[in-house]
Amino acid sequence: MDVIIIGAGIGGLTLGLMLHRAGIPCRIYESAQELKAVGVGISVLPHASRELVGLGLEEALANVAVTTREFCFYNRYGQFIYSEPAGRYAGYEYPMFSIHRGDLQMVLLDAFIKRAGADRVITGSRCTGVDAETGTAHFVDAASGAALPSQQGRAVIDCEGIHSIVRKQLYPQEGPPKYAGINMWRGVTRWKPIASGASMMRIGWHHPAKVLLYPIRNNIDAEGRQLFNWVIDIETPEYQKNDWNRPGNLDDFMHTIADWHFDWLDVPEFIRSADRIFEYPMVDRDPLDRWTFGRITLLGDAAHPMYPIGSNGASQAILDGEAITQELTAGGDPEAALQRYEKRRLPINARIVEGNRRKGIDIMLDIVEERAPQGF
Repeated sequence: MDVIIIGAGIGGLTLGLMLHRAGIPCRIYESAQELKAVGVGISVLPHASRELVGLGLEEALANVAVTTREFCFYNRYGQFIYSEPAGRYAGYEYPMFSIHRGDLQMVLLDAFIKRAGADRVITGSRCTGVDAETGTAHFVDAASGAALPSQQGRAVIDCEGIHSIVRKQLYPQEGPPKYAGINMWRGVTRWKPIASGASMMRIGWHHPAKVLLYPIRNNIDAEGRQLFNWVIDIETPEYQKNDWNRPGNLDDFMHTIADWHFDWLDVPEFIRSADRIFEYPMVDRDPLDRWTFGRITLLGDAAHPMYPIGSNGASQAILDGEAITQELTAGGDPEAALQRYEKRRLPINARIVEGNRRKGIDIMLDIVEERAPQGF
């Protein structure tokens, strides 16, 4: 009996590849009618890239990603604070990849279709609920709303993300995601290489703004420019909509960085040169006591959505997939396997959610601002 995977995002596709490698048949159900390269940049940390390298994807990823070399920190005057090496440059066996989310998803999708077959990805199927006791997922046609045949599996793994229908069914009283009081504007800009050409840079702090920027594609044109991902975080009392595709407005935030003209980067010009801009609130959810109910469990952002601090979201979803695959491969009762997965992964991710709420390594920027508010 197949494992049913709900959601063909990074977590779902990685899990599919891992299960296929282990000889466990699976099918991936996705609500989108067509899978396309959408989104902006993300990072895959060494402990997660280890799993993707193990799947034979290192060359494909290296061809479309930037292999991150270092982390750099600057104050809001553009003055250098600190740097440290990243990935293989820090001595890890595996690289850290900075990559367009759509590029990563397409690498995973192409590999899964090539290895498992195109018929194993079923698009246009929106999950409406699950039966935990029997391991059955119910679907409707995403376009028409018409009922589709329910699917029973050895296990059902929900990888739908922060707006998971399955999680809402399991926890109907949970309510909306928790807002951090920080709104984010995100985009991609074509720009000449900065610093090492493979640096992840954090600038300023949340008063008035923190900027994160890093390259996610190399040599995108004849001028040798890179595609940069950037995020501007600003403390904001309210937000309008929790939607990654919500268009952003320059006038809402440009005043906070209007005088950030550094000798190494003109930040206003950089941001105004963006191809597209999105607006999204920094949200997460409180850690759950359990993810697993019978033959149903949660993975990635469906299980443990976290603030995008420290590049942990996609990486932890990949590690979830590795743990589920190991436990299902061990054989025996699938319900027991999912319970073992939960026991392994839930406490780790609960700590990361709480750690990200304390700003992680970004707390360094706050400390510098407190000690040197006028710069160095």
